[in-house]
Amino acid sequence: MPRPRCWRSIASEPPVSIFKPIGIPRTDLPEIQVTLDEYEALRLADLEGIYQTEAAERMGVSRATFGRILQSAHRKVAEALTRGHALRMEGGPVTIRRGRGRGRRLGCCPHLNGADRIESRRKET
Repeated sequence: MPRPRCWRSIASEPPVSIFKPIGIPRTDLPEIQVTLDEYEALRLADLEGIYQTEAAERMGVSRATFGRILQSAHRKVAEALTRGHALRMEGGPVTIRRGRGRGRRLGCCPHLNGADRIESRRKET
């Protein structure tokens, strides 16, 4: 049995939960799920331009783990863009940081600092 994933810290939820190509009904598109920690890694590294070491610290993970999260997010976004799939951003083992600070390193015990949890949502079929 694999080791349980540690909770990752994110600044906030994305403003929208799905992106899709225009002109095609969502029901006709395959979806690719980008977890909220992958969304946060994209935001920190690609939008804010923060080095992986600092971004990993903000998310409460190791630099190597941050690199794996970012690589997975890049692959999913590239697949959606090149194949015309919808991107759904939801779920994942994340907590929301309170305030505008860098947040505390959460490790595997987010309940110790009182952070809000976002439980994984399941797609309704």
